[in-house]
Amino acid sequence: MSARIVFVTGTGTEVGKTVTTAAVAAAALRAGLRVAVLKPGQTGVAPGEAGDVEEVARLAGGPLTLRELSRYPEPLAPDTAARRAGLPYLAAEDVARAVAELADRHDLVLVEGAGGLLVRYDGQGRTLADQAQAVRGLGLPAEVLLVATAGLGTLNTTALTAEALAARGLPLLGVVVGAWPRSPGLADRCNLADLPRAAAAPLLGALPERAAGAEDFPAVAAASLAPGLYGRWDAAGFTAEHGAG
Repeated sequence: MSARIVFVTGTGTEVGKTVTTAAVAAAALRAGLRVAVLKPGQTGVAPGEAGDVEEVARLAGGPLTLRELSRYPEPLAPDTAARRAGLPYLAAEDVARAVAELADRHDLVLVEGAGGLLVRYDGQGRTLADQAQAVRGLGLPAEVLLVATAGLGTLNTTALTAEALAARGLPLLGVVVGAWPRSPGLADRCNLADLPRAAAAPLLGALPERAAGAEDFPAVAAASLAPGLYGRWDAAGFTAEHGAG
């Protein structure tokens, strides 16, 4: 059986991609899977500092394979950060090869992008979507998980991302709310029903706000993700309890 490969992208920056990646990794580890986490392009982190993959490992709390392909010190889009630092761009083909290598030895490979789906990684304007297409070009079953915000404005960016994926023939696995607020407003509650419609894909989880500070993050992950992401969260029940119709 081939490994499952999931590219994790967001509707923008600071939406909870790293915490969501960690949650999926934690839930998969609890399910007994061998998990690898790949960060193709890490920006805004100096050499020797902990990056996103180290944060995933800290939160997931289990034996993960971690890999980072390139690192750029300034917190910019990867292509801009690489150009300004005088460092090589990251090619989609290199990402695909790294994913294929990890897929040979793991049950689940999580690939966390930088920013949103169409943030550029190289001088040719290739993006996380191009990396996922390169993986699929190797005959591997890559799919995309979208992390969205809960509140006002999220439906437009969710729909745009879903359309971009569909135009490229990339399957959208579903949507996870990266930080469900402790005191949700009307837009947050309405969006529980509206997000899956905007994405034309299921709602697969809602991680609580400040989940990264939880004493038992793996338990929170399992309670906040749907069975499709190795948890026990029930979208219909959560929407009925917290939604606004």
